[in-house]
Amino acid sequence: MRLGEGGRPRGEGSLYAMGLNFSMTGIFYNTELAEQIGMTEPPQTLAELDDLLAKAKAAGIVPIQQFNGGATGGLAFPLQNLMAAYGPPGPINDWIFQKPGATIDTPTNLKAAEHLAEWIEKGYFVKDANAIDYAKMMSRFIDGDGLLIFDGDWESGNLDKQMPGKAGFFLMPPAEEGGARAAMSAPLTYGIAERAENADCAAFFLNWVATDETARRITVEVGGSHPMGPADAYMPPVKEGSVTAATLAAGATIAEDNGAMDFIANATGSIYAKGWTPNLQKMVAGEQTPKGLLETVQRQYESELEN
Repeated sequence: MRLGEGGRPRGEGSLYAMGLNFSMTGIFYNTELAEQIGMTEPPQTLAELDDLLAKAKAAGIVPIQQFNGGATGGLAFPLQNLMAAYGPPGPINDWIFQKPGATIDTPTNLKAAEHLAEWIEKGYFVKDANAIDYAKMMSRFIDGDGLLIFDGDWESGNLDKQMPGKAGFFLMPPAEEGGARAAMSAPLTYGIAERAENADCAAFFLNWVATDETARRITVEVGGSHPMGPADAYMPPVKEGSVTAATLAAGATIAEDNGAMDFIANATGSIYAKGWTPNLQKMVAGEQTPKGLLETVQRQYESELEN
């Protein structure tokens, strides 16, 4: 954002906006449980991830501690990660940003939904996933109940504090070895209306968050995410081997692979509550098929765009 006199954003228009940071999603894991099943490094392919889940199940460890209850279907996280493993992020972003003719019901997304259904059928998700909310998932994972969770870097600082040395992070591996990595990753963006009553104050605050060393340290240490702003702005150091260090490194990988996607739950105002959540909950209950999931969500999406 370009500032004029008094910190007011320059230029004309109805809105001025800037991203304060960008988040990164992927897979957190319990390092102690991983050691018990022989995991010495993050999986490099989807098949290797499947093998780890099978080993955890056989060892009596909950493979994936994932929330899917209430108004937010948490299985949308592993589903979109699987979409990224099977296909490029471009068509998914086209759908999220409502490009004309875009559809979520594609061959690669069907493979992802079918893979998710296999995980459900094999018992890789916690049995009561449909009754678990986000807070309960985090509480269980921090208490050592579950090998993996699909989540975002906003938990990095929390896990470094609550599970020091006992948590790790890796990006979803591709279906084929050496394939590009992709992940849900988007900036936290704020805007200032041109006629905002306190535009100067808002612009000063946004500029402070993007450039001040203390503010940028808070973004990293508390939020666990990469601050945006000037390319040469201060970047606070992070502890080697920490979860925060792993998520920041993952963000660089996604940038190099041009693999950033927005979240499929953000495509329309109600697609999460009326499309993804009820159908993902039905999948867990055995009442929805992978193809039916995509077809139903696509119909809901088109209906919302028409209205």
